[in-house]
Amino acid sequence: MNKDNRQELYKLWIGSIPIKAYKIKAIIEYFGSPEDAYYASDHAMEEMMRTLNNEGIRFTKRNLDAVLLRKDLGMVKKNMEYIQKQSIKYLTMLDESYPGKLRNIYDPPFLLYYKGVPLPDDKRVISIVGARECSVYGRETAKYLAGALANEGIVIISGLARGIDSYAHIGALAAEGVTYGIMGCGIDICYPVENINLYMDMQANGGIISEYGPGVNPLAYHFPMRNRIISALSDGIVVIEAKEKSGSLITVDLGLEQGKNIYAVPGRITDKLSAGCNNLIKMGAKPVTSPQDILEDFPGYDSIMQKVSSQPDQIKLTGLLSSEEQAVYDIIDLSPKHIEELICLTGFEMGKLMEYLLSLELKDLIYQPVKNRYTRNVKLFT
Repeated sequence: MNKDNRQELYKLWIGSIPIKAYKIKAIIEYFGSPEDAYYASDHAMEEMMRTLNNEGIRFTKRNLDAVLLRKDLGMVKKNMEYIQKQSIKYLTMLDESYPGKLRNIYDPPFLLYYKGVPLPDDKRVISIVGARECSVYGRETAKYLAGALANEGIVIISGLARGIDSYAHIGALAAEGVTYGIMGCGIDICYPVENINLYMDMQANGGIISEYGPGVNPLAYHFPMRNRIISALSDGIVVIEAKEKSGSLITVDLGLEQGKNIYAVPGRITDKLSAGCNNLIKMGAKPVTSPQDILEDFPGYDSIMQKVSSQPDQIKLTGLLSSEEQAVYDIIDLSPKHIEELICLTGFEMGKLMEYLLSLELKDLIYQPVKNRYTRNVKLFT
């Protein structure tokens, strides 16, 4: 094994110890390198523990045991072989390429695993989070905003969870943009399992990131923890549909502590899924009704904003639709409308309305998320 490979092996060893990053850094500083720390005697480790405690770094017997129990180079080599076979890569805080945005947050991960392409450090990053049990409106809005932002070169990150997270990733991919999923489980585990295609597709231009190594199960407390990574890597956080007490609001709280821009998509006051977003707006979050509301906060996007439609319902499809079809299309938005409501709003008879709706569906401009309820096809806007 050459020198570089040996150093990587010991970096992987020390980065896999389940203690805080500042304690790992203190160990390395005390001994000089991960390799020297690995070969330090038990007595030297105990001396280190006493020294660190005297210097005000709380290093417990439990921490020491965690270090000693993982001194198994054979196991570390097996882990290294496994991650190489699985195309898993990793970064530690010892690497220059470790994301700068993560270095100075509270409790940064010392080691990050990733699959795909390294997160670019020269692009704006927006996270989009929200309810797992989202509405059709929330789903289409997530796809629309993510696609519109990704189309302008902004990286989209989320948690690859069900609901808003998944649709944000889908919207970014539909625009051939870059998107990353921050996982609350081992880097080699797709959770939820139904997102396996999304998990794989994201790795072509973006990727999957986790502080948890291979085989680590998706335990409940991992997900609030991973939110600090989502918020830290972002330049802004967009919330789409969140109940008054929602996990998404943990990401917002962390983002506020980290000085991030906070955005919320407003919703109807009668919807429980809108309570969290509407409260955020009351507390000072910027309401988002179009992509420009986000783009205008970042220098360099002034010219881009001229290209982005202000709202989906302002798009006119001149030459593609008859005046009657355009009238129906103008009424349909991202919130599904029942056919009876459309009859009342348009004044068209059922037969004629069905004819126009079918034409719009065949042109892939609208679709039925559930029978007899129509919404716009968000692909048009990305």
